[in-house]
Amino acid sequence: MNKLADSNGDGTTTAEEAFLGDAIALLQAANIPLIDDTEDGSSGSGLMHHKFLVIDQTTVITGSANLTSSGLHGDAGRPSSRGNVNHLLRINSPELALVFRQEFAQMWGDGPGGAQDSRFGLQKAKGSVQTVQVGDIRVDVLFSPHPKRDRNHGLNLLAEQLKAAKKSIDMALFVFSAQQLTNVLREQMKQGVEIRLVADPGFASRPFSEVLDLLGVTLPDHTCKVEAGNRPLEQGLKGIGTPRLARGDKLHHKFAVIDNKTVVTGSFNWSPSAAHTNDETLLVIHSPQLAQHFTREMDRLWDTAELGITPHLQRKLDRQKIRCGDGVLRR
Repeated sequence: MNKLADSNGDGTTTAEEAFLGDAIALLQAANIPLIDDTEDGSSGSGLMHHKFLVIDQTTVITGSANLTSSGLHGDAGRPSSRGNVNHLLRINSPELALVFRQEFAQMWGDGPGGAQDSRFGLQKAKGSVQTVQVGDIRVDVLFSPHPKRDRNHGLNLLAEQLKAAKKSIDMALFVFSAQQLTNVLREQMKQGVEIRLVADPGFASRPFSEVLDLLGVTLPDHTCKVEAGNRPLEQGLKGIGTPRLARGDKLHHKFAVIDNKTVVTGSFNWSPSAAHTNDETLLVIHSPQLAQHFTREMDRLWDTAELGITPHLQRKLDRQKIRCGDGVLRR
């Protein structure tokens, strides 16, 4: 943090630099009210993972980007770092802004220091998909989390979109750990749907990553255990890759393009935590024009991606094979 705040790069962080580099301190100094997810009287929700702004009750800015210096501009002290790979959307629509304002109102309650009537996580009202027409574009919005027994949860909405694909599914994902969605992709592959995925290199090779399932491999964890319900593909998909990024940068996207006409995006990682624990936004935008923009980003990442099992992943597989042998256990 000191490196980020050291604005003149002299190796020393002054009190003034520390203040100017602290977004929360700047807000407090300007008497702008703020709360966190303990305002409801709890110790905090899973993650308050939303990434949206509503401006003048008419404009929504949302997407995958966190508003941090490192995330937007790169790591201090690493000239090659460009920041995390993200996207933001600006949507001008009072109707859509109202939907987001209502979500904000649940979390805000009466603001700081009041009656602790803020609601985060599973304390919020459990909503279903809300549909807004923005010009001639249909936008579906779902806020999470939901209990597992609630069929309105986000993984079901994602599965519904993947099942609707007839020709192609492109995905750029930071976290992908939902077996339910791998099972859908398996069936879509059998139906001849063309599937491409670029995944964050750091996450792709974790034991609970569904990227491994799509590659047709299993990686036990440090205790030689495999997650319950793990079902790797019998034959790995060819369209699975990890892009080459500067050290420290992450592929932080959470989007899919379905049949070149529908975009799925938001703060929502493809994980059970996003569906059942965190405060998240999931958008389904039915727009061939927007899909073209996301496809260009997908193509850009694809052009530099390492496809299939990378040398890094192969080394991890080999190490765990030596370590665990045939003693792999299922949870």
